[in-house]
Amino acid sequence: MLFVPGLKSGNEDRGAMRSYRRQYYNLFSYFYDFIIRLHSQDKAGYLRRFIVDKAKLVEGGRALDICTGTGSVAIELSRQAGNDGMSVGVDFSRGMLDKARNKVEKLGIKNVHFVEANVSELPFKTDSFHATTCSHAFYELKGAERGKTIKEVARVNKKGGRFCMMEHEVPENPFVKMLFYLRMYFMGSTDAKIFLKEDTLPFKEEFRKVKKEITTTGKSKLIWAEK
Repeated sequence: MLFVPGLKSGNEDRGAMRSYRRQYYNLFSYFYDFIIRLHSQDKAGYLRRFIVDKAKLVEGGRALDICTGTGSVAIELSRQAGNDGMSVGVDFSRGMLDKARNKVEKLGIKNVHFVEANVSELPFKTDSFHATTCSHAFYELKGAERGKTIKEVARVNKKGGRFCMMEHEVPENPFVKMLFYLRMYFMGSTDAKIFLKEDTLPFKEEFRKVKKEITTTGKSKLIWAEK
């Protein structure tokens, strides 16, 4: 079993996620990086560096990347943390995590680890991390699960630590715009309205300071919330 500082025992999947969603993301892992590049038009990795910079992770710190997918942001965080720090990527899809671990192995990075878990039930002790990120995946969380995840992130972050959530702005490309609104549709009408018009609101109950920024590309927005 992978040892991660601050990891509680009994971190096995508790069955909160339905198996069909897991199977969908296991399959989606083969196309995930391509879709993200298409949607964000971020061929140079600018957005990864942007979210990591806003996380304010200091060298030697510990960072968490939830809904890590194939691990691109977790890897960038591990570089920021340096040899004395570390990053942990969490996802419920084994297919995604397999892709992430393959990346890390090829790059020879030693201070990033991946944990298969439900992000609304994080298997870490309170105050474990200096920063937490979530890149282009937060809208995939459904209803009450999203609220629980925000509470969990606030719990595992240290005081003063940031939660940086990056998502797409409404795209201009017609095909990509269709995919965007399809995601919003599956969120449900109430949640979609909140995140399209009052997207900082869900974070204000758990974090003392919440701000929104638009990337220089204009294609993504970042909400950072400080504990």
